Amino acid sequence: MKYDYLIVGAGLFGSIFAYEAGKRGKKCLVIDKRSHIAGNIYTNKIEDINVHQYGAHIFHTSNEKVWSYIQQFAKFNRYTNSPVAVYKEELYNLPFNMNTFHQLWKVNSPAQAKEMIQKQIKESGITNPKNLEEQAISLVGKDIYEKLIKGYTQKQWGQSAKELPSFIIKRLPVRFTYDNNYFNDLYQGIPIGGYTQMIEKMLKDSEIRLNTDYFENREELYSLADKIVFTGMIDEFYNYQFGTLEYRSLSFESEVLEEENHQGNAVVNFTEYEIPYTRIIEHKHFEFGTQPKTVITREYPKTWTKGDEPYYPVNNEKNNKMYEQYKELAQKEETVIFGGRLAEYKYYDMHHVIEQALTCIEQEFD
Repeated sequence: MKYDYLIVGAGLFGSIFAYEAGKRGKKCLVIDKRSHIAGNIYTNKIEDINVHQYGAHIFHTSNEKVWSYIQQFAKFNRYTNSPVAVYKEELYNLPFNMNTFHQLWKVNSPAQAKEMIQKQIKESGITNPKNLEEQAISLVGKDIYEKLIKGYTQKQWGQSAKELPSFIIKRLPVRFTYDNNYFNDLYQGIPIGGYTQMIEKMLKDSEIRLNTDYFENREELYSLADKIVFTGMIDEFYNYQFGTLEYRSLSFESEVLEEENHQGNAVVNFTEYEIPYTRIIEHKHFEFGTQPKTVITREYPKTWTKGDEPYYPVNNEKNNKMYEQYKELAQKEETVIFGGRLAEYKYYDMHHVIEQALTCIEQEFD
């Protein structure tokens, strides 16, 4: 059978493309090397709880077009992301706001908090930050850096903050209001029933082949369709001819607990370096669950090597330069469309992926 499009990757980008192409009467074959659809937003039911298998995914956007588009596939609840940070048994609210400053310094007014931050910035004497540590201290002072940024960042990147470039932290959002809502976006929530059923609706008119590696079956698959939509790693597509792009990866350790409520919040960050994981996710709180048991997941950052799941592109000068060479090749392709975070070597939130997919659809069809 001949298809109009072979879509490599059943994640958000590929699934939206398949849905929109199907609406226009096109035949799509969607393949994925994993045993499930939905990519990294895959949710799996355990103890009647929708478990975010690849880390917490909280939908948020200020783009009304994106929000109204995604509503056709799921009803969203009113979940608001308000993570808590733990540092040596001390609890702090995130993002940095008046609650955090009161917990740190017992200050009650914005003026007192600003004064304390400015005093610490001045005491640091840093005028030209040379690394991430100096950049962070020059933005928020020593206390916030030491307790809430240093250890977490070093775990996340696998390097000392003194060795990391200052541009990683261009700014640190500081709020002088008592507001624990992590995102500033107008719309926010979790799809009721999880993300997987949302992707199922997008793929309802496509043929799906799971456990299918594009690179192992490249010749056969290539002949099946007029065009390819590729959402995997762009350097792998071109056989790493300019080198291997770098990523940070994650590993997850999940556990079912015989208790109703383990930590009282969906996301708790652990900011001290000595604790190896960066956060614990308690999945039931994303959907206000009242199940008798709970499922928690510890998230461990790790160095990426080929074969690991790539999560965060390391967008330093060397990698960005290498990506531009791959991008140049991609732009010359007439029968291949590249899309999504791996193909574009860019960290995208879900709403960004939807924006990119809809733009791609417009260019391809409209």
